[in-house]
Amino acid sequence: MKMKTLGLSLVAATLVSLTGTALSASEAPRLAPKTYPAGEVGKMVKLGEDILAHTDTNPLTKDMVGDNLQCTSCHLKGTDGKPGTGTGIGTFIGTATSFPAYSKREKTVQSLQDRINNCFMRSMNGERPIIDTKASVAMATYITWLSTGMPMKMDTKRPCSPLNSNRWAKNAKKFAKIQRKATHANYVSGQKLYEAKCSSCHGIDGAGVAGAFPPLWGQDKNGRWRAYNTGAGLSKLNKGAAWVQSNMPLGQGYTLKDQDAADIMLYVDAQPRADFDLQKGLFPKDKMGYYNSKVLHETHNVHSNFKQFGLDVDVIRGDKKIK
Repeated sequence: MKMKTLGLSLVAATLVSLTGTALSASEAPRLAPKTYPAGEVGKMVKLGEDILAHTDTNPLTKDMVGDNLQCTSCHLKGTDGKPGTGTGIGTFIGTATSFPAYSKREKTVQSLQDRINNCFMRSMNGERPIIDTKASVAMATYITWLSTGMPMKMDTKRPCSPLNSNRWAKNAKKFAKIQRKATHANYVSGQKLYEAKCSSCHGIDGAGVAGAFPPLWGQDKNGRWRAYNTGAGLSKLNKGAAWVQSNMPLGQGYTLKDQDAADIMLYVDAQPRADFDLQKGLFPKDKMGYYNSKVLHETHNVHSNFKQFGLDVDVIRGDKKIK
């Protein structure tokens, strides 16, 4: 126990030294509980854990995934090997304590199931599960278990873990300022940095390494999109850079300089990926369900994501290969 406590202290100290910001007690890195709950609750926790680790192959969710990602592609495993227990932005630990939470995107108060299921339309480029189905309940149960013993504090600003909330908002704002000044030179820099620091895991062509490292863009030989679509958080130039800086290179979070993280995501998000159409990600015609949102029409593509920051992706890339 002393060794683990020391390890967490070192992680917290490292984050302070790299970010220049002291972490509060609620933001300090934590470990998942050691034991599963008893009975049916424990079974549901284990099922949720398996779904989050094998989203595109688990029988309950595989048909809802439209790319080659799993939840752990963004919500990284921690030292305990469990989905979403990494210390960077994207940790699931603490998430359940923030819900119900207000979402500016949906303009409603969201449940934890809402938040999880909406990722299927965006990061998974697929179909949103129905609330209260076995898969939906299981994922929420696992994520709730990870917050065992943490105090409740519903978030009135954004639907995410208290370990993520402030640094996510602060860093997204920081990177928005940087990306608005981006030029073709930054794109070239991002390509060089990607090839040097990222391609060994994610591939020169963004295809990733099956079973080991996730893809980042493009289509496979069958025309299936490999990675997140343009409605996902990572597709936004500022949010993607904030996530990358806190998590990458793997095991070396917060070692990338601000401009380097910004340039890498400028390059990655300027590559081909699926357009996002909210209506296509909602319930299939043969199913019923309720979508908890006041926003029922939303579309994005690579061009519009760059335009959000006053940028023209054709100018940034130096060509017209993005449709």
